[in-house]
Amino acid sequence: MIDEDSELHPEIEKAEDVYSLSARRLSAILYALDRNDRDEMMAEMEPLHAADIADMLEQISPDDRHRLIALYGEDFDGDILSELDEGLREEVISVLHPNVLADAVRDLESDDVVDLVEDLEEDAQEAILSTLEDADRVAVEKSLAYPEFSAGRLMQSNVVMGPEHWTVGEAIDYMRKTEELPDDFYHMVLVDAKMRAVGHVTLGKILGAPREKLLTDLLEPGFRTFKVEESESDVAYAFNQYHMISAPVIDEHERVVGVITIDDAMNVLDEEHEEDIMRLAGVGEGSLADKVIETVRARLPWLAVNLVTAILASLVIAQFEATIAQFVALAVLMPIVASMGGNAGTQSLTVAVRAIATRDLTGANVWRVIRREIYVGLANGIIFAVIMGVVGVVWFGSPALGLVIAAAMIINLVIAGLAGVGVPVVLEKIGVDPALASGAFVTTVTDIVGFFAFLGLAAMVLI
Repeated sequence: MIDEDSELHPEIEKAEDVYSLSARRLSAILYALDRNDRDEMMAEMEPLHAADIADMLEQISPDDRHRLIALYGEDFDGDILSELDEGLREEVISVLHPNVLADAVRDLESDDVVDLVEDLEEDAQEAILSTLEDADRVAVEKSLAYPEFSAGRLMQSNVVMGPEHWTVGEAIDYMRKTEELPDDFYHMVLVDAKMRAVGHVTLGKILGAPREKLLTDLLEPGFRTFKVEESESDVAYAFNQYHMISAPVIDEHERVVGVITIDDAMNVLDEEHEEDIMRLAGVGEGSLADKVIETVRARLPWLAVNLVTAILASLVIAQFEATIAQFVALAVLMPIVASMGGNAGTQSLTVAVRAIATRDLTGANVWRVIRREIYVGLANGIIFAVIMGVVGVVWFGSPALGLVIAAAMIINLVIAGLAGVGVPVVLEKIGVDPALASGAFVTTVTDIVGFFAFLGLAAMVLI
C-alpha cells in the first residue's frame, strides 16, 4: 500500500507541473491582459507555439480575444492565423491592424496563404492578398483558380528544382546561393528541358554523396507526381499509403508547378477523419467557437431527420396497440430490442465508414465484409437471446415471452450487421457521403425491424 505522505516520483511531479502550467499560464495571460501589461503578457506567451496561441484564442471570450490581439500588436505571428479554426479566422483578420496583417502574412508559404484565404469572404480575401508582393499574390491567385479540395489548392508554389544533368556539387552550390528556399523541403526535384519531372533526390542523399556524383544516380524509388486537378483526398491517401514525404504537382502539360509536403497531406487526413466523426454524430463541421445560431442551424436538420425516423418507428408500434394493451410487459421490453439493434448497427456502421474512408472496403471484398458482420450479429444475437430469454422467464414468468424476445434479438442484431455495412456502401455508390447520412438510415432500420419483429412475434405467439 502506498503511503499518502510519501513523495511522488520526480517525473510524475514534473508531468503534473506541466499539465497544471497550462491553466496557470492562461490565467497569467488574462491577468496581464486585464492590467494592460503587454510586457508580462508577451513574457508568458513567448514559450508558446503558434498552435497553442491559436487554441487559446479559440477558448477565450470574444472581448478578451479582441483586447489580446490589440495588445499583441506588431508581434502577431502569421502562423497563428494558419492554426486558427476556420470559423474564427475572419473575425481575427478583421481585428488586426492592416500593417500587422501584412507583416504576418508575408512570412507564410503560398500554400498556407491559400489555406488561409480560400474560405474567407471576398473583402477579407482582398485584405490579405493586398498585403502580398506581386509575385506572391500571383502564385496565390493561381492556386485559388484551381478547383476546391484539389492538389492545386494544396501545393506550395516554391519548388526546389534542378536539371537532370546536375551533379551533387552543383545542387549544393545552387541551394547555398539561392536566397528564397522554402522553409521546409525534403527533396530536390529533377526536371528535363521542358520542366517535366524525372525524379527527385532526398536532401540526405545529396549531403552524403561526393560532389561529382550525378543526381540521377541518387533518385528515390517509387517517385510519383500529382496533377493539379487531382483530389486532395487522393493525394492524402497516397502519402499515407506509400509513406511519401513530398511530391511534385504538374499541370496539363506535365510541367512542375508546385510541390506537396507530408504536413499538408496529413492535415487533409486529420480534417477528413474529424469531419467523419462529426458527421456521424450529426453535428456537421461545428466548433466550440461557433455562435449559438450557427450551431442551431448545423444541428437542426439532423434532429429533424431523427424526429421523422422516430415517428416511423412509432407508427410501427401503433400497429400493435391491442397486443401491447394485453401484455404490458411488451412495453417494458421492446426498447431493449431496439436499443441493442441500434448499438450493434452503430458498431458495424463505424467500422464500414472508416473502411470506406481508408479505401479498405471495396467492391472486391464488400460481400465478405457483409457476411462477416451478419455472422457477428448472429453470434451476438444468440448470446443475448439466451440472456433475454432467461430474463423474460424469470422477470415475467412467461417462457413464451422469453422465446419472443430471444427471437427478436437475433433478428434485429443480424439486420443491424447487414444495415451497418450495406447502408454506407449503397450511399457511397450513389454519391452521398456515408458519414453524413448513414446514421439516420441505420437507426431507422434497426428501430423498425426491432419493434416489428418483437411485437409481430408477440402477436403471433402470445395471443
